Amino acid sequence: MPRFLAGDELGNIKSLKYNPAQKPGEAKAEVSTIYEGSEGGKEKAIQALAVSADGAMISAARADGTAGIYRLEDDSLETVHDWKEPRLKVGQRYVGLSVSSRGVYSCTSNGALRLTTLGEDGDASTSTSHTAVLPMRLATWQLSPDEKTFAYGGDEVELSVWDTEKAFMAKRTEPTSEVKKRKRAQDLLPGEVWRAKNVANDTLNLRQPVNNTCLTYLSSSGSRSRIAVGTQLGNVRQYDTRAARRPVVDWKNVAKVGGVRAIEKGFHEHELFVADQGCNLHALDLRNGRVAYGYKGLSGAITSIAASPTVLASSALDRYLRVHSRFPPPENPNDQQEQKGEVLEKVFVNSVPTVIVWDKGQEESTQNDAEGEGEEESDDEDVWEGMQNVDDDSEEEDVPSKRRSKKANKSS
Repeated sequence: MPRFLAGDELGNIKSLKYNPAQKPGEAKAEVSTIYEGSEGGKEKAIQALAVSADGAMISAARADGTAGIYRLEDDSLETVHDWKEPRLKVGQRYVGLSVSSRGVYSCTSNGALRLTTLGEDGDASTSTSHTAVLPMRLATWQLSPDEKTFAYGGDEVELSVWDTEKAFMAKRTEPTSEVKKRKRAQDLLPGEVWRAKNVANDTLNLRQPVNNTCLTYLSSSGSRSRIAVGTQLGNVRQYDTRAARRPVVDWKNVAKVGGVRAIEKGFHEHELFVADQGCNLHALDLRNGRVAYGYKGLSGAITSIAASPTVLASSALDRYLRVHSRFPPPENPNDQQEQKGEVLEKVFVNSVPTVIVWDKGQEESTQNDAEGEGEEESDDEDVWEGMQNVDDDSEEEDVPSKRRSKKANKSS
């Protein structure tokens, strides 16, 4: 049973559980509030939310610059550590948050990067913070799956990949007299390992604006990263850090209304989910950039999407949390998509949800329970089969004995 966690504009954190095994007529989606934060109003709006790989810890970042780490147990949250980002100014916001094995990474739109680590056994009294400075006007930031790099992009900020450890060790040095000339745009900053290059000029030979709105890692291994980026112009671009600095593919006009609002990698191969600034949510085939299918019946603009191995969840401005079905792209990229995704369930909430994430730990524990039940059932079947075999053997042994008794009677 997949579970998703959603933050809203009042600072509340809600749990969305989807149980497809419910009886017909019963609600398959259940929403409960696991953290009450509405006392502070919209100043406490959740801007970013992240869950640890095992689902034991959750982190939330708010509009007033505060952030916290919480221990997640069933349907309750226990505060472990709170802090505030002093470098966050009015009009700026959190653009990235991630719970890793090292600690909690947070990044703001003005480039304030922070790593907050707890002491042994999650002791908040011995917590430490490491800070770094990134370029300003950021719109998106994300940590790689292997936690070795992170990437960001923004308004006139090209996609950039940094080494996670070197980013906090890098120190800005004053230029000497020999290097006081203007640096070239391709010069990497300390800790930066790769930076994208703007696409070629348009047909009028005019420079195209850089406005990256969201990104997601498609894969990351060693020095190579494949990253998908959405732009304000509605394009979806795919970068390969080993192949070139410019995008290897640039699919135009993927977003139907405004730019690309959210982008999320699916669990099937070649699967990517894209939401625009309107009410459109699509599944994209990464092999050719074609829209495999779209979800109908969405009455509010999407604010966030989250994928799980079984379903897709979304939050929208119409105050609905939705659960969507999802299907893998066809084996042949030229074939038509036969199965189309649809809205399975939708639940109304009292305040506008701003972000939604998938709880990995809940899914894994549910799968383990199911596997355990399956093993118990198989053990029971083995016992019954064994009993049946014993009966069969006893019947076979009874047949010869009866024949021998008949022969004995005749001879007598």
